[in-house]
Amino acid sequence: MTIRKWNKRLDKTITGNKKQDTEIIKHSNSDDETLEDVEEKLQYYQDTHYFHAFILPNYSEPEGLLKDTIERIASHSTAQTHYGLILAMEQSEPGWEAKARRLQSYFSDRFAHIVITGHPSDIPGESRGKGSNVAYAARHGCMELIEQGIDRRRIIITVSDSDSAIPELYIREVEEALHKAEDPYHLLCAPPIFFSRNCFDVPAAVRVTDITWSAMVMSNLSNSRGMCIPCSNYSLSMVLADKVGYWDTDADAVGEDMHMWLKCFWKTQGQVRTAPIYVPINLTNVQTESYFSNVSARYVQAKRHYNGVADVAYTLKNAFQSSSSSISLFERLKVCFIILEAHMVPATSGWLMFAAVPLMQFILFPPFASLALIAPSDNPILTSEFFGHLWSLIRIITLCLPLPLFGTLAVYEQLHRAIDREFLFKSKQESRKWSHLFDYINLPVAAWLFMTLPSTLACVKRLLNRQEKYITSEKLFRGDSNGLIVSSSNA
Repeated sequence: MTIRKWNKRLDKTITGNKKQDTEIIKHSNSDDETLEDVEEKLQYYQDTHYFHAFILPNYSEPEGLLKDTIERIASHSTAQTHYGLILAMEQSEPGWEAKARRLQSYFSDRFAHIVITGHPSDIPGESRGKGSNVAYAARHGCMELIEQGIDRRRIIITVSDSDSAIPELYIREVEEALHKAEDPYHLLCAPPIFFSRNCFDVPAAVRVTDITWSAMVMSNLSNSRGMCIPCSNYSLSMVLADKVGYWDTDADAVGEDMHMWLKCFWKTQGQVRTAPIYVPINLTNVQTESYFSNVSARYVQAKRHYNGVADVAYTLKNAFQSSSSSISLFERLKVCFIILEAHMVPATSGWLMFAAVPLMQFILFPPFASLALIAPSDNPILTSEFFGHLWSLIRIITLCLPLPLFGTLAVYEQLHRAIDREFLFKSKQESRKWSHLFDYINLPVAAWLFMTLPSTLACVKRLLNRQEKYITSEKLFRGDSNGLIVSSSNA
């Protein structure tokens, strides 16, 4: 609905100065609107109040990929007047400053301000990763914007990934959400994530994993109380970031998006809420040159994601501290369940569905009599009507467990096609087809390999107090010459 509303507002040629700020959309379905109506609505959308600071954290990312990501932001109609770009570089990357200067020079006339920050690698107590880079860039980059005359109460920080395709509609909807909010300085804006840039160039197991990931993020955003966890890309005011002390940088804050939301919630005594922004941010699937290396790279990415299990302890600790007593017990428990759902369900569901029931089935009803561990006369399921009914109920529940996920994926399939065709303007040949439903055959393997196994290992390592090196995932980027540029690094 948001996309169709946006297309309606842009489906007629606008005369005068409106032409330079408006993209002409070929397909029109608003014949009953007059030119004056469309102009009035466009004027409302063009009234940008806030100054948007885009933080682009990166480490050894291909320059072509960064240029492509920045180009998409620079194409927004208000980029030259209301956008600031913060290139969050890592000083440990060889040639980081020269790369940043080249990007700054290339886009010098496309943004109101371009700021370069170089995150040192030897700050005591810090853990390497996106969170520490974002924290440094937000503190130093936003201060430089303020020195340039930008009012700190107008600065909205948008955290991006190096491969994020952020459409202008996202920023317009963020502005509208902030205008509607009772207190915009206690609001965090979170969009759904979407993988449509190179999805047909990766193995089906990788593709269906990211589809499931996207569907779960979208499901999370449906929380009616505004307790939604952002994923990868999100926006918040500098006032809020400054109030809570910016991003944490220790080893317990490796899941920077989830951890920042939790920190904002606890530090503001439960006042912070999330506004879902119904505009997808298109990302790139992990991609390498061979099938098995691609699967391996996705597994590495999954391990990094699930290291965020540290937020379970962080949440439980804050939920029952005296400093959180002003937050209602219901909301504290609600946040606990949201975090437990995010980390404990992946760590347990695979074992329950693929190990516990089949193992019990093998023990109680072996395929061969010689393998029997329990005599039929001692088998409680065969000798007790109660345990027999209980076993049947467990098997039925096991079969029904995936049904809500399948229902969510059915909704996602329709949504994917709508976004591809109405927002990204892809042809039917370029979008998902019904034949791609066979991707879901890989779901059991993908769920075990990219969810259950890495999340279980993350939980065990937390118990053993072990930390892993932060490793960014390998990706291929097709530049203008259609050549492949490989990005793979340790951050």
